[in-house]
Amino acid sequence: MIAIDNILVSDDVVGQQFVCDLLKCKGGCCEDGDAGAPLEKDELDQLNAVYETVKPYLTPAGLKEIESRGRYQYDREFGWVTPTIGGKMCAYGYRDEKGIIKCGIEQAYYDGKIAWKKPISCHLYPIKISKTRAGEVVNYEPRETLCRPGCVNGKKLKVPAYVFLKEALIRKYGEEFYGVLEKVAAEYFREKEKKH
Repeated sequence: MIAIDNILVSDDVVGQQFVCDLLKCKGGCCEDGDAGAPLEKDELDQLNAVYETVKPYLTPAGLKEIESRGRYQYDREFGWVTPTIGGKMCAYGYRDEKGIIKCGIEQAYYDGKIAWKKPISCHLYPIKISKTRAGEVVNYEPRETLCRPGCVNGKKLKVPAYVFLKEALIRKYGEEFYGVLEKVAAEYFREKEKKH
């Protein structure tokens, strides 16, 4: 584990390689899970603020789910989460012409309609954050089958997970944190080279 302030980062975040391969996984992380996307408390307000702007990007099934169950809901195990359509796809998702699940929130962001990209848990995936009394633990947890193409792609392109997720990690923890992580990673790779 790498300790940066009160944040513990798994060695795998630095040591493992990963680059999403959407053509193969089809954005399956947006529908494969025990609940919707985890939301941080301040993201509930964000979701309320952007909802009307994001609405045109959503599917009729997604809208129906949100209108009947709410823009977010509380799950005993995962805390605040986005609603899902029939326990599968996130209600904020839609499939593009290639069958890839895209995020309506993110599309509105790319179209310049809103300033919030998407929930941070989605942006960071396959990194998952758990909270402890001492602080936060940052783990690299790709799904075994679903994320296999991303793991293969990362190895082929030689891109460590923390590099692929740079924007999301900076968004979550700031530039300074990422700078420290880069230094630790450089040391990690130097040590690895020495061993070979």
